[in-house]
Amino acid sequence: MSAGHFQEFEDEYLEMMYQFYEKDPVGRVRTGDLAQALRVTPASTTEMLQRLAGKGYIDYVPYKGSVLTEQGLVYGKKMKRRHRLAEVLLNHLPFSGNQHATACRLEHAIDDDLEVALTIYLNDPKIDPSGTPIPTMSEDIELRVNSAAKGMRDIIQLANGESAEIKMIVAGPNDMSQLNDMGLCVGTKIKSLGPQTYQVGDVLIQLDEDIAKRILT
Repeated sequence: MSAGHFQEFEDEYLEMMYQFYEKDPVGRVRTGDLAQALRVTPASTTEMLQRLAGKGYIDYVPYKGSVLTEQGLVYGKKMKRRHRLAEVLLNHLPFSGNQHATACRLEHAIDDDLEVALTIYLNDPKIDPSGTPIPTMSEDIELRVNSAAKGMRDIIQLANGESAEIKMIVAGPNDMSQLNDMGLCVGTKIKSLGPQTYQVGDVLIQLDEDIAKRILT
């Protein structure tokens, strides 16, 4: 078994522990309940909990259950946030596969850099497609997001007659398709001609406020 695969197993345990934490922040998680949730054996669960306890992520007490330490809480929260961000991303795409299973695979590929990019691109979503709250950003990610987004503004903020280059469009597949048909995409020059009126090349277009807020320059 590669180190990468073992890390993914650790991630899954800490993420599931965080899911239990969301339901009961102070209760200990019984080893059998955790094993059942992860669909693994109680013996392998005990072994992993001992390993994670040795790394400082878990406070494990035999026969009483486990709770996340402060370090484990931060890590588990981060993994759960990345999973739910992945689900939001998949919901924006013309994706017809198993959203949850695919998000489970994607979350392990999301590092800090990609979490920052997804947070900005998806406009820092607060809930996933099922309506479940997305955990808030860790402090280090929030600082990077604020710094990266600082220079961006939506096209509503363009002055009358001002032109700018589109740097990001935050929209679902249907809206994105319509915008592309209008000639709007990343790299396009757009000029404001007053409220809800814009010029792209030689074409005048009307955009309501909701969609205009999703076009960033």
